[in-house]
Amino acid sequence: MHGPPLIGWLLVALCAATGGYCLLQARGEPPGPGRRIAGAEALMGWGMAVMAVPPTVLDTRPWGPPAFAAVFAVAAVRALLPVPYGAGLPGHRLHHAVGALAMVYMALAMMVGTTGGHHHTGEMTPGRMAGGVPLLTGALLVYFAVYVVRSGLRLVPMTDGAVDGAGAAAGPSGAGWSRRPELRHACRLSMGIGMFAMLLAL
Repeated sequence: MHGPPLIGWLLVALCAATGGYCLLQARGEPPGPGRRIAGAEALMGWGMAVMAVPPTVLDTRPWGPPAFAAVFAVAAVRALLPVPYGAGLPGHRLHHAVGALAMVYMALAMMVGTTGGHHHTGEMTPGRMAGGVPLLTGALLVYFAVYVVRSGLRLVPMTDGAVDGAGAAAGPSGAGWSRRPELRHACRLSMGIGMFAMLLAL
């Protein structure tokens, strides 16, 4: 990524915290679609956190961009595969596939930015993305902007009574708090904001 290092570190903190929460949620879920979704979100959060680290601190060239592209290409394919148990949750699978493909796209943009045709000008800074395809970047920005607004609207009407009831039904306190519905929506909202910010940095 390029841009102010402070923005990069804020994204690292946001995405790492989100990935950590999703990992805790996955550990507290029984085998099924819920665990698979939480695991995919944890992978996305940690991948975004690593990608957002300012290149002056962590320069992942030349291995980083191809590794990101390969990992998230596999994640996109896996997200589209039918779930072998329980409900299919097609909406979540499609969203995770879009997010994983967006990560592949950003990794490919990083590869172009670090190996592209800007070396003769001396203007390309380490880790700077080449900008990608404007139309595709714009489409992804619109998608994640709509997703963020939608996630925020879903988070607003949650009442304390409904949340407490859900938390109480979730089981022991260690697993219950990580499965509270408002935290799940906040996690997805944070992930969408992080993805939108990273696409803006292309």
